[in-house]
Amino acid sequence: MDLSKLKTYSIKSRKSKVDKALFAKPLKRGRAFRDFFASLPNLLKAKELKEVVAAIVKARRKNKPVMFLMGAHVIKCGLSPIILELIEKDIITCVATNGAGIIHDFEIALCGSTSEDVGASLEDGSFGMARETAETINAALKEGVQEGRGFGESVAFKIERENLKYKALSIACACLKKRIPLTVHVALGADIIHQHPSASGADTGEASLRDFRRFTDEVAKLGRGGVVVNIGSAVVLPEVFLKALSVARNITGDVKDFTTVNFDMFFHYRPQQNIVLRPVASKGRGYYILGHHEIMLPLLAQAVIEEI
Repeated sequence: MDLSKLKTYSIKSRKSKVDKALFAKPLKRGRAFRDFFASLPNLLKAKELKEVVAAIVKARRKNKPVMFLMGAHVIKCGLSPIILELIEKDIITCVATNGAGIIHDFEIALCGSTSEDVGASLEDGSFGMARETAETINAALKEGVQEGRGFGESVAFKIERENLKYKALSIACACLKKRIPLTVHVALGADIIHQHPSASGADTGEASLRDFRRFTDEVAKLGRGGVVVNIGSAVVLPEVFLKALSVARNITGDVKDFTTVNFDMFFHYRPQQNIVLRPVASKGRGYYILGHHEIMLPLLAQAVIEEI
């Protein structure tokens, strides 16, 4: 090839994707969080995070739902106080979790600690055999089903009725106090309370199915500006959300033009498909942001609180 025949052009005429106006801005000591967040580069995931914050703020200003779907690891990372603040400030309008999530929330309310050493306790068969956790939650489900409640509300009522020592740290109690839905979506056999003789498949299934229907009611409100945040659930909640969305669209005919975002530490297939892509394929926007929960959730929460 004769390189002298190459056709070139001036760089000044080229459209470039990165401009100095988008760069990060170094901060001086003592500046506020708002200054720090604004100083992030307006590129790639920092840009997307800013867009997610803007979508949440816009949704609440329009009185549209902001639904948090969260795996149990969010609680195990010590993030309950962050979720509690978002509930207290009327930013989160619905919380959905899995069976492990409500177990960790209950144990924190009961004794201020949770998350056993699975590897060590599995060796002698003591894994999951904590008496109070299983007996209290399973009793709560039996009482709650008889009284017409779903899974999340049943556990919240039990924590309140027994006035557990650390109930101020309970997400379930915060939802009950604010009268917003806490729905629990269970895979039978997946949680430690299912190992115990007090477990009832009928009560567990009925309570969780009631929560699915309540969750579907909330999904139906998402259209034209709502936001769904899935954080730390790789399978159960993305699957539940997709089915609830299908039901809502089937009955209402229109649940579109909303924002979805998946936060996780790793990339997973189902959240990508069932949260980020499929629900907003025709209208809306989906985001996938990777990072450790104990860093990303406080960052997201504070940015929203500062703006709102």
